[in-house]
Amino acid sequence: MPATVYYADMHSRSHEDSKIAKIARLCDAVGLKKIVKKNDLTAVKLHFGEYGNDTHLNPSFARQVVDKIIAAGGKPFLTDSTTLYSGSRHNAVDHLHTAYLQGFAPSVVHAPVIIADGLYGENDLPVRINCKHFQEVHIAAEIRRAPSMVVLSHFKGHEMAGFGGAIKNLAMGGASVRGKRDQHATHVNVDKATCIGCGKCVRHCPQQALSLHEGKSRVDISRCIGCFECITVCPVKAISIDWATELAPFIERMTEYAYGVVKGRQKRICYLNFVLNVTPDCDCVAWSDAPLAPDLGILASRDPVALDQACFDLVNQAPSLDPKSAENKDLDKFTARWPMTHGAIQLSYGQEIGLGSRQYVLEKI
Repeated sequence: MPATVYYADMHSRSHEDSKIAKIARLCDAVGLKKIVKKNDLTAVKLHFGEYGNDTHLNPSFARQVVDKIIAAGGKPFLTDSTTLYSGSRHNAVDHLHTAYLQGFAPSVVHAPVIIADGLYGENDLPVRINCKHFQEVHIAAEIRRAPSMVVLSHFKGHEMAGFGGAIKNLAMGGASVRGKRDQHATHVNVDKATCIGCGKCVRHCPQQALSLHEGKSRVDISRCIGCFECITVCPVKAISIDWATELAPFIERMTEYAYGVVKGRQKRICYLNFVLNVTPDCDCVAWSDAPLAPDLGILASRDPVALDQACFDLVNQAPSLDPKSAENKDLDKFTARWPMTHGAIQLSYGQEIGLGSRQYVLEKI
């Protein structure tokens, strides 16, 4: 049976049609009041953005969802987990500091911020899923323990996953550090002919797996944890994985982790995706590139696969703002920008393992 995806476009000529008002209507349409029970400690799962990124979710949007949870009788908290790579969110203290700098202070969002996997990302709970890659996954404890959850996702591109929406937000953001390692589970390679020996990868590697040797970068595969931070920062793209064999399993592992976050409590979770500032990169990067497509709207559903599918379709039906997408009209905009990626695997495999359905009915509000 097709899932219902509620859609609010960007047109507004009055206070009643502001983005804030539309978020409130989407929360009502998706049945937030039925999801959140009285006194529920309700997780609002979102991405605060790496410091320097300015196209992350607007804190005022999170505030509207928080107010709706409070009105339903819940006790909301904003949450995310620590990162595998080095940066401004690599431990709970730095992560909290970054969240506040990005505008997610309790005085603004009307809720506390709790990093879900503890001080160093080691606080997790096991969840049995019995899937192809994992029998058991390691989910950030406070995300898994929360009796209800609202997942807020900025829908945008991603250099490895193709795109990031609700599925990726659940998977990477819902996992502890060892859960993130489970998902990546590969190591990088350096093309010495392309490497310019700038040392950026060495400086950004959280495991000291990279070093300069005779003016070229070299990887110690015994140390590499596959966080892919070096791929992101390399200015000449000299670092990569074996795209042909490694990428599809990576996306499948990621999708299994998303399933682990929600397994057994699908009726207590709802999702909102913000198809605004559709940048080519994840909010994990410390910058914001020009968007691939215009702002298209805000969507909500009880099904994360249907929601991501609807967002994916809207982006690919929209005019392109990216020259690479315009030149490759036969490809989806994300694959046109990141040619080795296959983001739609999130959708097909998510449906296969029971995370959700790719079939949806779009209901405009």
